[in-house]
Amino acid sequence: MLAASSAVGLGNVWRFPYIVGRNGGAAFVLVYLAFLVLIGFPLLVVELGIGRGAQRSLAAALPALAPPRTAAFWRRLGTLLSSGCFVLMIYYTDVAGWLLKYTGDFARGHLAANPESAFAALLADRPTCAAALAVVVVLATAVCLAGVVKGIERVTKALMLSLLVILAILAARALTLPGAAEGLAFYLKPDWGAFLAHPESAIADAMGQAFFTLSLGIGSMTICGSYVGDERSLVSETAWIIVIDTIVALLSGLVIFPTCATYSVPYAEGPGLIFVALPKVFAQMPGGCFWGFLFFLFLSFAALTTVIAVFECLIAGLMDSLGMNRVRASFLVGLGVAVLSLPCVLWEGVLGWEDFAVSQVWLPLGALAQGFFAVNSTYGWGWKAFRRSVSTGVGWKLPDAMRYHLAIVVPLLILAVFVAGLIRSFTS
Repeated sequence: MLAASSAVGLGNVWRFPYIVGRNGGAAFVLVYLAFLVLIGFPLLVVELGIGRGAQRSLAAALPALAPPRTAAFWRRLGTLLSSGCFVLMIYYTDVAGWLLKYTGDFARGHLAANPESAFAALLADRPTCAAALAVVVVLATAVCLAGVVKGIERVTKALMLSLLVILAILAARALTLPGAAEGLAFYLKPDWGAFLAHPESAIADAMGQAFFTLSLGIGSMTICGSYVGDERSLVSETAWIIVIDTIVALLSGLVIFPTCATYSVPYAEGPGLIFVALPKVFAQMPGGCFWGFLFFLFLSFAALTTVIAVFECLIAGLMDSLGMNRVRASFLVGLGVAVLSLPCVLWEGVLGWEDFAVSQVWLPLGALAQGFFAVNSTYGWGWKAFRRSVSTGVGWKLPDAMRYHLAIVVPLLILAVFVAGLIRSFTS
């Protein structure tokens, strides 16, 4: 559940619906699911396997499993890759703070007459954004301070189960709206003409979404693997994590598309869908305050589960690398994230650059390095040791043929995602 909570985040609800909307609906979903199997599954097995094999966080796990002559290199690289978690948190907590603010507004019955102006006013209100960010950091730090079992496991299970229940309620409500049939037709009936109108962009979006939805490459999943015993195969655990993540994404579409169809909101509204377009919808909907509150509460839970999981990754890294106790490491991570998140609050554009650095550089290159580490016995852990570790326990075993997929197909797909992301970022 901790690994699933790290995977389930804003990308499932915010990014997934609007890239589906601009790429042909169900046609894009089918291609996305194919890439989820081709890229997401093997790379998630790798990252969980490294964690369980060493019983440590990424920066300490790589040198522990590597041959002695390359251990120093993998220690430095592991530290660099793990720092991506910190960069992720110093802008993700800012967005999570916005969600908490919107949740509170809807709970108090505040429906903005002009959502565009309301969102712009929030971004300009630096003290409010800083306070909301601080609440997110304090909540995550407090949960991690309580420990893995009493804090993180207990809270993430409750949040994830609540998230799924709220999402099911929202989907049921959306499916009863007058325009639900039109939205469902777009979402569930493949439009290959729209997909093939710009196939390069659509395929790049599908690969990118499949890759980034699981937050691979920066060690957030490694720490989850380190907490898993040998009772169950990591191959089976990986399948469950991907199933939960995919269910949330697909159910989110069942909420978004019928709602957009009913209230004439463009399917490909873009990043403003959550904070601008949907508040307009809730203002028109009977009981809009209640449904808006539920929607933003769901989003807040999704964001908080990711923040807690990544905070634990950072805390465990300090405990492994510097020998800190949990209390000191938790306070240091919380304070560091809170202070270094302030540039996102104070200056426009910082968040976008940090998101670009993590999503377009850290994640793909980190996953590429970990895949190489798992299959190469000369410089890394090696296929035999890796396969034995992830296949131990009850459940599916990793087939030996997967070695060639990890060694050839996956690197080519990762490089394609990396290059396509850079080209689109610098030409858009």
